[in-house]
Amino acid sequence: MRTTLTLDNDVAALLNRLLRTRRTGLKQLVNAALRRGLQEMASPEPPRKPFQTPTASLGECLLPNIDCIGETLEALDEEESTVQ
Repeated sequence: MRTTLTLDNDVAALLNRLLRTRRTGLKQLVNAALRRGLQEMASPEPPRKPFQTPTASLGECLLPNIDCIGETLEALDEEESTVQ
């Protein structure tokens, strides 16, 4: 297939550098680079290891049922009277 590509300056510089170090033509180098890149892009990403949050024991709850504000306030009043 014959096509025209406009390369970014950084890509052209890399190609020129590789052309100087390898004994191959531009066509062969571009095809090899595209094959490598396209195969990598087409392969599925490896599954990530699920993140787990470390756990820590916070001990026993010091308040009674915190859903009942009356019991909680009463427990706090009792604690305050024993501290004084």
